[in-house]
Amino acid sequence: MPDKANTELIADVRTELARVADPAKAPAMQAYMKSAMPYLGIPAPALRQVCRAVFAAHSLASFDEWRATALALWREARYREERYVAIGLTGDRHYRSYQRLDALPIYEEMIVTGAWWDYVDDLATHRIGPLLALHPDPMRATMLAWSRDANLWKRRTAILSQLSFKAATDADLLYACIAPNLSDKDFFIRKAIGWALREYAKTYPDAVRRYVIEHEVTLSPLSRREATKHLA
Repeated sequence: MPDKANTELIADVRTELARVADPAKAPAMQAYMKSAMPYLGIPAPALRQVCRAVFAAHSLASFDEWRATALALWREARYREERYVAIGLTGDRHYRSYQRLDALPIYEEMIVTGAWWDYVDDLATHRIGPLLALHPDPMRATMLAWSRDANLWKRRTAILSQLSFKAATDADLLYACIAPNLSDKDFFIRKAIGWALREYAKTYPDAVRRYVIEHEVTLSPLSRREATKHLA
């Protein structure tokens, strides 16, 4: 376990997860997510309640303790819900001041080792996106680098990082993150491209129409279909 992790919080998380677990639901959840890691069978509302109660009962005194506790939950998880709790801890409102650039390695580790859409999409939109909004210059450079990374989940994260930005979207950054991935045949990359464009189209539909027309040859059918889903 990493140094400075709050072992009492971690123990309470495991106790409370076991208390609300529904083993009858676990196999279907694991099958749906195609997960090698088993589930306890906890619905999202019950999981959120566990997070609220346990996090409120244990105050983490420093950035180092917060980081170590989140990473211990993540690295030592035996069930997928424990990793959801780890992500939840990184976004708990009591630690908003810790959303700074030195938190990025936490999220990068979770993205790379999690390597699946349920973890990655949450981190991309609710952790990496806010860091990009708070620290646009260094994070812009990071997203450009991630968009060309060998790891497809870092590339997906770069593409989705502005998903909730609406009018604040940096269109140049969005297109620059998409560009090196246009020829990628991976489903999750193609879906991310279409999803990011679709969300941007809700604010600037004409810009997305133009982009789709200009990239008609290079956009995959899946990306194009997703991008234009709500366009006349």
